[in-house]
Amino acid sequence: MKKILAFFIVIFMLSSCEILEQLLQQSAGSLAPTETEVVQGLKKALELGTDYAVTSLNKKDGYFGNPKVKIPLPDDVNNVFSFAMNNNTVKKLGFDKILQKKIDDVILAINRSAEEAAREAKPIFVNTLTNMTISDGMNILKGNDVSKKVSGFDSLAATHYLDFKTRNQLFNLYQPKVNTALSKDLGLGFSANDAWETVIKYYNSIIAPVLGKPTIDYSLSDFATTKALDGMFYMIGQEEKNIRQDPFKWAIDIIKKVFGYVHQ
Repeated sequence: MKKILAFFIVIFMLSSCEILEQLLQQSAGSLAPTETEVVQGLKKALELGTDYAVTSLNKKDGYFGNPKVKIPLPDDVNNVFSFAMNNNTVKKLGFDKILQKKIDDVILAINRSAEEAAREAKPIFVNTLTNMTISDGMNILKGNDVSKKVSGFDSLAATHYLDFKTRNQLFNLYQPKVNTALSKDLGLGFSANDAWETVIKYYNSIIAPVLGKPTIDYSLSDFATTKALDGMFYMIGQEEKNIRQDPFKWAIDIIKKVFGYVHQ
């Protein structure tokens, strides 16, 4: 029965419901897996995919050193800081270089806090996968987006499932750590959070009404936390794409490493 493990791992990666149905029909016999067995294999595959993302991010420069997931400051904040640093008086006194160094320190601190929080994300993923229903599993196998954001076949159905099920929990996990980094004094008598509050008060009371733009109603820590989670799911999505592009090689690796597959 061990060979069916390779079979249902491959099924997870198929991009066509028709191909899935054909394979199930062709394999109807002693080796054909049940829906329960297929979903069990899917859960294990997703566990390994999330483990890859967590491991990649939960290390020094996991976020900070990867331009695809590095957490920036909002454009609104950067614009204000740029304006300040380009002020002639600020430049003349050399404060522009000091401010730039402090901004860089804040960005580094945010990314380091996200790298630390990533370690604690794994149990949330494992719990979600443990409680996955057969219905959810089969929907993912067929490329259905459970969050209903993608119509038609969804090549990132597994990633979107995890995002839909875990983002709120992960947000509550990340946000306090990120907020701590943003609340530290920049050495200029104010923190990044303080600067942000000043920016949005000015923007909401003067700039937005004049330009006819909507007001800003999110905090800096909310912004940074959301970016951190976007990075986490980006990494999971990349792994899902890699799996779908080369399912046979990936399945063999899974069997050898996790399921103890033995070629006969």
